Amino acid sequence: MDISPSRVRQLQARGLDASTKLDLTDEPADAVIFLTLPTPNDGLAYDLRALTEGTAAVGRALAATDRRHTVVVRSTVPPGTTDGLVRSVLEHSSGRTEGEGFGLAANPEFLRAATAGEDFRNPWMTVIGSRDLRAVAQLRHLLTPYGGKLRTFSDPAEAELVKCANNLFNATKISFWNELWLVARRANLDLDDIAATVADAAEGSWNPRYGIRGGAPYGGVCLPKDTRGFLGYAEEIGVEMPLLRAVVETNDRMVEVVDQEADVAVSIPFARASTPATV
Repeated sequence: MDISPSRVRQLQARGLDASTKLDLTDEPADAVIFLTLPTPNDGLAYDLRALTEGTAAVGRALAATDRRHTVVVRSTVPPGTTDGLVRSVLEHSSGRTEGEGFGLAANPEFLRAATAGEDFRNPWMTVIGSRDLRAVAQLRHLLTPYGGKLRTFSDPAEAELVKCANNLFNATKISFWNELWLVARRANLDLDDIAATVADAAEGSWNPRYGIRGGAPYGGVCLPKDTRGFLGYAEEIGVEMPLLRAVVETNDRMVEVVDQEADVAVSIPFARASTPATV
């Protein structure tokens, strides 16, 4: 279903069942409705108007049938959107209650612009988030044959954050190496071989578990001294490194958070045991 008549005609010309209006009256029970709507940014925020309008259209279609169907959010959205915006719009538009009147889940897509079709047919990762066990089982059955790893979460917001974090991590890595490229160019060095060597040498590159725990700042000797020392080197050669500076600032903030939490933990008195402990 698409609101663009020309797009619908293109899909129909390819032999697909396409329409500008969603009609569920003749669909068998437990149909899966995927919301794959654009969620562009509007400054420093997501523009969820298309998602809201599309969700309302699905809700109206649900109201016109007595069968239970499952609505799945595929779009990239901020955490909490499926359980919040989408659920409330569906309930308001359909007059039904999530869980009883319809199923609801998040199933973010991981598609690259240049290879979207291939990535859909052969996903390297499928993520499902739902509080509805029936919806999870339904999506497992539907998507497992496509292959790749499959992860499920009991909170849709966790699946939504997986997709956001995926894109943020990719963007951060690209900007990190662009900062290094600026340094290497100023120092008359070829970054390609350097970067390829780092990809094999740095544990943060070859160990997928390195540094992903969260809640703990980096420490030791090398990381604190080299992040600060290299900022000074970059300044000497006239290269700004805002990303590296943010790395240091974030770590300093985490040190403060950990110290504050440790102080709170120490200040809580231990409860005296009612009976002596026996060793």
